[in-house]
Amino acid sequence: MIKEWVRGQVSESVPTALLLTLSGGFQDAYTYYFRDKVFANAQTGNIVIMGYHIMDGDWNTAFRYLLPVLAFVTGIYVSETIRGLFKEYKHIHWRQVVILIEILMLFSVGFFPHSMDTVANITISFVCAMQVQTFRKIKGNAYASTMCIGNLRSATEMLYHYRQTKDKESLEKSIHYYGIILFFAIGAAAGCYLTPFFAEKTIWFSSGLLIVAFLLMFVEGKENVG
Repeated sequence: MIKEWVRGQVSESVPTALLLTLSGGFQDAYTYYFRDKVFANAQTGNIVIMGYHIMDGDWNTAFRYLLPVLAFVTGIYVSETIRGLFKEYKHIHWRQVVILIEILMLFSVGFFPHSMDTVANITISFVCAMQVQTFRKIKGNAYASTMCIGNLRSATEMLYHYRQTKDKESLEKSIHYYGIILFFAIGAAAGCYLTPFFAEKTIWFSSGLLIVAFLLMFVEGKENVG
């Protein structure tokens, strides 16, 4: 079963995707419930809230929601830069370089007090952007590890195709997508539950999940070579 999961592109395996998704849900819950009601991943939500405060004349709060959006844009750009620099590198996959940067940046957030909430949100939004840009497929199919709307659309579309054609591959894809959504919800719930106990250091659990994903990619790489 494990061999079937890890077959193909290292970064597209089911275990890697689930770990990244757990971490993605965790990050969103952490920033929203602990870091002043800002979304790490859901930039649409940040833009909506920003628009509300602009119309209300509250420019300071609007700017606070604009910063994560700009950080997200920057994260996309940086992840593509890393891809260009390390794509041909033989000793480590460029996606592992991205994960390593994510781990270090999230770990640093655990030291930020509440007075640095804005910096924490900018950092985590940057990390989320790198992740969503770098890891975009599960077993060859497009998905997102830091948000749900695209996965929900794909899951329901595949379910419809299965009901119409009885194609088992469509059903399998639908289950994968709904599973990803479930794991995102579990990650978010875990973030909400753990935050009262660990405060700003709760984000270290997200770093831990990414460390496992980072190491798993080495194991998967050996499996693929063999």
